[in-house]
Amino acid sequence: MRKVYTSSDAIMTGFLRGVLEDHAIRCLIKNEILQGATGELPPQETWPEIWVLEDREYDLARRLIEQATLPAKIYEDWQCPACGEMIESQFSECWKCNTSRPLIC
Repeated sequence: MRKVYTSSDAIMTGFLRGVLEDHAIRCLIKNEILQGATGELPPQETWPEIWVLEDREYDLARRLIEQATLPAKIYEDWQCPACGEMIESQFSECWKCNTSRPLIC
């Protein structure tokens, strides 16, 4: 099990957990309710953390998190690799077949 992400933003942490789960990466959030202890503990010690359960999925999880946190303006329209439909840049999934946008490497 390896820590792949931490942030003071619990909403972003929850969103990114969903991104990983959508790609069948099993993960958990540690410190999810610990932020109430800020003051008793150093703030960074109470931030939510995403941990991937399988070490072999760590690199893919990091790439998915990086892609999900990049500003949307860097994307261009893309063609779905599964059905060939042209998709506008702001969408991360094909509207026709629900295939995710390919990773930017």
